[in-house]
Amino acid sequence: MRMADPLALSRLLQLASPLLPVGAYSYSQGLEWAIEAGVVKDAVTAQRWVGDVLELYLCKFEMPILQRLCAAWEANDEVAIKEWHDCFCAGRDGAEARAETLQMGYSLVRLLQELDGFSPDLLARLRRHPSIAFPLAYACAVSTWQIPVKDALHAYAWSWAENQVSAAMKAVPLGQVAGQRMLMVLGETIPAALEKACSLQDDALSNFAPGLAIAGCKHEMQYSRIFRS
Repeated sequence: MRMADPLALSRLLQLASPLLPVGAYSYSQGLEWAIEAGVVKDAVTAQRWVGDVLELYLCKFEMPILQRLCAAWEANDEVAIKEWHDCFCAGRDGAEARAETLQMGYSLVRLLQELDGFSPDLLARLRRHPSIAFPLAYACAVSTWQIPVKDALHAYAWSWAENQVSAAMKAVPLGQVAGQRMLMVLGETIPAALEKACSLQDDALSNFAPGLAIAGCKHEMQYSRIFRS
């Protein structure tokens, strides 16, 4: 497998960093409701929840679409870019989930506007979309910075898992050692999830994760909360 060169690796770490100013830390993606409902109550159940979402949703829907968006940006295929972006947005089946990805996409585009290496023409292509989901802007950055797609997907999954563990640490709550143990286990599952995501044909993509969808909808009506989703 082709690995990122040193500069591309630096850019990839920047994209995956918790310091990336897109507001990912403010979302739990339904995990906060699962904690409120008692479904998640300790490190074991938190790890199970995050692992299940990785396997059932991220691996089968979000990561394969991100892979296709990266390929479409690389090929300058505007039709494919729009098709897969629309597919992803349609698959965010809760109001908070949709608002989350559009807010993060908007924030990433604003950041890219301030960084070197992103031409006005490229940014204009991004802004042609009336709303921009996070994977669309992420894929644009991946293509521009010439980051190998598999490396980009791996970092995307790791960043997502890290944010989920951080949310669990705050809301369960869990200690730092428990959080690191969760990341050790989840990190071991990401390579297999990545291979599966990259092997899926178009008609095998699915966002069918009823528990996740219910958690997202329930969170919209949750009285006391610290996360936006």
